[in-house]
Amino acid sequence: MDIQRINPETRWSDATVYQGLVHFVEVPADLSADMRGQTEQVLAQAEKTLALAGSNKSRLLMATLYVTDLRNVPAMNEVWDAWLPPGCAPVRACLKVELVSPGMLVEIAFVAAPA
Repeated sequence: MDIQRINPETRWSDATVYQGLVHFVEVPADLSADMRGQTEQVLAQAEKTLALAGSNKSRLLMATLYVTDLRNVPAMNEVWDAWLPPGCAPVRACLKVELVSPGMLVEIAFVAAPA
C-alpha cells in the first residue's frame, strides 16, 4: 500500500497518510504568544492539515501533547476542550519536555481517521 505524503520537504511532510490513517505534527508559528495563543495556533493549523488529508477534528484518534511547563496545562486544556466537538475526544497523552525552539510552549502530534 502506498504512503501519501502531503507537502513533503527535505526534513518532514505536513502529513502522511497510510492505510487510511493521517499522521501529522503541528507547532506554533508565533512564539511570542502565551500558551493559550500557541495552542490556538496549533489547533487552527491542525484543522487545515486535517482538511488537506480529507479528514476533520471529529475524526481524531490520538493526540500527543508536548509542553514545556506543566503550569501551562490548564490554559492549554481550556483551549483544547473548547476546540473539540462534543463526544469526539481522542486518546491523549501529555508530556513535559524540552522543545527545540526557545519560546515554543507546545507541540502536538496527531493521528486521525479519514472523513
